[in-house]
Amino acid sequence: MKIGVLSDTHGSLKYFDQALESLGSCHYIIHGGDVLYHGPRNPLPEGYNPKELAQRINSLNNIIFTRGNCDADVDQMVIDHPIQSPYVFTQLGRLKIFLCHGYEKEKSVLVKMAKGFGAHLFIYGHTHIKELYRDEDLIVLNPGSISLPKDGIHSAAVIDERAVRLIDISNNEVIKELAL
Repeated sequence: MKIGVLSDTHGSLKYFDQALESLGSCHYIIHGGDVLYHGPRNPLPEGYNPKELAQRINSLNNIIFTRGNCDADVDQMVIDHPIQSPYVFTQLGRLKIFLCHGYEKEKSVLVKMAKGFGAHLFIYGHTHIKELYRDEDLIVLNPGSISLPKDGIHSAAVIDERAVRLIDISNNEVIKELAL
């Protein structure tokens, strides 16, 4: 099974399509929130087109969302898939995954929650800074932001039977990898 992970698209159709191309064919795509709206900040992400992004998302049948701080009720009106809030706990194949955007509680509290659920993987977004590490038996993953990275690299992640890999979506290079 192959799972693509991305977060913080903030309405950028350009970077959403670039991420999907970089990830390739996936059984599932997990989105860590902040889907369509950018908010009143500058600059707008390149390729900002929330209407067409919503249409592109609606053409997919394998995507799981959690709600971010920039996601609103009106976003759910144009996206066919449920934007779950504030947490998603799911099992895909043998992996138990705890997902949230990550802005309502300290990360240490969320890690503890994920461990309490018996999750293998905790995925979050919000910071726009990629992160991948192991905390005891839990893998903690923030794929960074595909559209507005604060660490300079537009990134996503891919999970397969062997590993979790952070990927630079501009050149498909693996940034970091952790064995499962």
